[in-house]
Amino acid sequence: MPYVAVPKDLSKIKTKMMLNLTKRQLICFGAGAAVAVPTYFLLKGPLGTTVAALLMMIVMVPAFLLGVYEKNGQPLEVVVKNMASVMFLKPKQRPYKTENFYALLEKQAILDKEVVRIVQGEPVDAGTAEEDHAVEE
Repeated sequence: MPYVAVPKDLSKIKTKMMLNLTKRQLICFGAGAAVAVPTYFLLKGPLGTTVAALLMMIVMVPAFLLGVYEKNGQPLEVVVKNMASVMFLKPKQRPYKTENFYALLEKQAILDKEVVRIVQGEPVDAGTAEEDHAVEE
């Protein structure tokens, strides 16, 4: 009796389009071939077939990697974008900062008291204002 292994995680299964390749792989391989084959034929005469074949492979590698490479379920361009943002765009040291919610509540209470005093028409004396500013700091 034949035995067929069924994977337990069905989220990793990808739909194959043609030649057992996914749509992404077909597009990337096609784009790579569209660039690499003319490169070979243009360079075959002046540089020779060996050098032209090596250059054709070098031109084809990025498209091949875009179609095949995945890390943690992310394609190559996402991995490269994340690496570039960590290495070049974001600061090297990112300090952990929190907002003190209690200090925000105190500040809001002081502002509410000041608004109430202004609305009631009470004069603001210098001692109370200085105490309020001392608490804010």
